[in-house]
Amino acid sequence: MWFLSKIINMCEERLDDKFSGLGLNDWLVSQCRAVGMCKPTPIQINCIPPILKGQDCIGCAQTGSGKTAAFALPILQKLCEDPFGIFALVLTPTRELAFQICEQFTVLGKPINLQAVVITGGRDMMAQGRDLSNHPHVVISTPGRLADHIDSGTEFSLRKLKFLVLDEADRLLEDNFGEQLKTIFGVSSKKRQTLLFSATMTDTLRDLDVISVNKPFFFEENSRIPTVESLDQRYVLMPADVKDAFMLHIINKYQEDHDKSLIMIFTNTCKYCQLLTLMFRDLGFPCVALHSLIPQRDRLGALAKFKSHQVKVLIATDVASRGLDIPTVDLIINHNVPTRPKDYIHRVGRTARAGRGGMALTMVTQFDIKLVHAIENKINMKLGEYKVDELEVTKIATEVAVARREAEIKLDEQDFGEAKEINKRKKRILAGEDPDTESRPEIKLTRVNKGHKKGKTHKKEQESS
Repeated sequence: MWFLSKIINMCEERLDDKFSGLGLNDWLVSQCRAVGMCKPTPIQINCIPPILKGQDCIGCAQTGSGKTAAFALPILQKLCEDPFGIFALVLTPTRELAFQICEQFTVLGKPINLQAVVITGGRDMMAQGRDLSNHPHVVISTPGRLADHIDSGTEFSLRKLKFLVLDEADRLLEDNFGEQLKTIFGVSSKKRQTLLFSATMTDTLRDLDVISVNKPFFFEENSRIPTVESLDQRYVLMPADVKDAFMLHIINKYQEDHDKSLIMIFTNTCKYCQLLTLMFRDLGFPCVALHSLIPQRDRLGALAKFKSHQVKVLIATDVASRGLDIPTVDLIINHNVPTRPKDYIHRVGRTARAGRGGMALTMVTQFDIKLVHAIENKINMKLGEYKVDELEVTKIATEVAVARREAEIKLDEQDFGEAKEINKRKKRILAGEDPDTESRPEIKLTRVNKGHKKGKTHKKEQESS
């Protein structure tokens, strides 16, 4: 027993040395070990030292590779040397990711009594204003809500901000966050460190002259395949009119063989997400939904039920595709083929995280072949075929079709999504636009090429999830 104990202690010391070798303080090394982080990942090994030296940083690595700790650990170390609020601001594209990042900051910063707050839509503005005025050390926010607080005159200041982090930076820079980001950058310290992290690298991430003061350190994990090797990626080919029946059959068979596993289903719209949820429940499959038209409290409740295994199936739009770490998700189903290959990478990244295994199935109809080829070109591999017993599918096809029709009727009776459309029309009228023509603001960013010459512009339009 003494010999075994000595070996364990030696192993722990070696693991600690790997984190301490990055320049982290002893209390952070001990805290990493306490939460089960025993060995730094490549993005942590490469990004933590330059961040500690004061460099801006762009980090790109596969999902589940520890990107949050790669920026949280050096921020916490710098904070303990000179604590004040607001020390760091972390911007994320989704509310759920903001809460998850806050949890990780809180756990890692517990020894220094870290004060962190989440500022997102769907919650009381007055309460959030009080949280901000109390000068927390770290603010984790979605861009829209933080810009609202700035515009409304909430009493807080970002003039002494030391760190500005954009998590899932590709989406923040390419989607419809341009005006909000300009508002936030305009009131932030010019001497800040800017850190950008993402699982997919795009040209826009190199457009740092808009938001970065210094020449950044750049790290991109050298992987020929953007998705992890432990992920089993397949497709299911079927006629479009029986897609739902195929999916229900697959889930039923999978749950018979893996009764403790969690399943995530991704859809392309909020309405279809809600439709599938109603249909699943009517057919006796307990599930929860996660999309942007659900109140924030219900979204967090649904996620909590899923994480705690009270419900084994989560149906979601792409709001759940970014950054969420749920260790026991073993199966991802793409109900629709994503139109952008990088969205596929983020979706399937919810499984096979941190070295674990997992499977991703994509439902493919005769209309999706080109989209599948685009995904295969992006991930540098061919998807394998997942065999399905079509005779078994035909036995449930009628029942599924009836359940879908009943779900459609329920949605129509609920006027699903009508309030959102009314608000959109109001905004267009107030802006002096035609309320029947939806406008999409363009994001203009100055591109920095390899020679750091300015002049080109890069425009992206938001694709709704």
